[in-house]
Amino acid sequence: MPEAALGATGDRPAIVAHGRAYTYGELDHAIDEWIEGSDAEVYDASDLALADALICVLAAARRGIAVLVENPEFRPRRSSIPESAFLLVATSGSTGSPRPLARTAASWYDSFPAFTAITGVRDNDHVLVTGPLHATMHLFGALHALWCGACVTDDPELATVVHAVPAVLRDVVASAPRLRTAIVAGIALDDGAIAAAGQIEIVEYYGSSEVSLVAARRVPEPLRLLDGVEADVRDGLLHIRSPYSVIGAPGWYAVGDLAELGENGELRVRGRGDCVINVGGTTVIAEDVERVLESLDGIVAVAVIGSPHTVFGEIVTAALELDDAVGLDVIRSTARELLTKEAMPRRWLAVPALPRTASGKVARSQVRELLG
Repeated sequence: MPEAALGATGDRPAIVAHGRAYTYGELDHAIDEWIEGSDAEVYDASDLALADALICVLAAARRGIAVLVENPEFRPRRSSIPESAFLLVATSGSTGSPRPLARTAASWYDSFPAFTAITGVRDNDHVLVTGPLHATMHLFGALHALWCGACVTDDPELATVVHAVPAVLRDVVASAPRLRTAIVAGIALDDGAIAAAGQIEIVEYYGSSEVSLVAARRVPEPLRLLDGVEADVRDGLLHIRSPYSVIGAPGWYAVGDLAELGENGELRVRGRGDCVINVGGTTVIAEDVERVLESLDGIVAVAVIGSPHTVFGEIVTAALELDDAVGLDVIRSTARELLTKEAMPRRWLAVPALPRTASGKVARSQVRELLG
């Protein structure tokens, strides 16, 4: 088992989820019982509830075997399992199909001290997990909390810290009166999520399933690369070399995001490279437009894509999930004051609900299919 995978012992609370509670002593015993009850060569936590899934993952760590933590409804194919593998996970981004990934225990646990320093998670915190563990940001947050000796929970009323994508954070804040810190990832923060958080401290980190943690910040500071992580921008696209990469990753991994590097390890991520929309020769970044629109009243969620156009090559299309508080005409009028004419959507579509990934991000590839 990774060194000090459990950061506390005895009667300190470890997990409170689905009406079940474990102290660290009980969790330690449950891990041993899991091992005694299964001699499988590979564990599978994919279809388990939060507490059982974490016990299964920690039992695999203790035995030194691999454990599957995948979307049970959309599993990738695996031709083999590397000998050094601990976590068998998959990509869960907004584009494309999930790809199988394998990582060692060290590729996450070695980053936990730095992550603790950035986030300020303490052993007396209750850390709220807001999505399934097969979305790796939630699995990472839960294992980090247990490493810190904190309590993992699914109860917002207990939470002092939350891991969430920005859209989920907006909803959580109202039901989490003790919340001190919000740790956000998955997509870039928008002004609306920052405003919703109020006085809650926000820590944002950037990374990917393949290279794990890359950069982090305490809002409003800029993103900065973690120690030991190197970055290079080639033709506008970000490449990362990191000790936290998955097994088999190339030395320099092309993340696929448009980015700029500044001084002192500052990193500005502009969005997915495949989210560039060429409007009459002007480059429009879909995620830049989304951030502006997400800040407007009446918009619950938005996805921006490029649509073919005979004159301009492409135009901006915005698919909106609305709350009916503000009409689409008002939204268009407000957006016109905030966006350049090239970035201004020429096509607006209101939909009942935008498709999302397990982590809560809008599934852009499905939006493209939806819009045709």
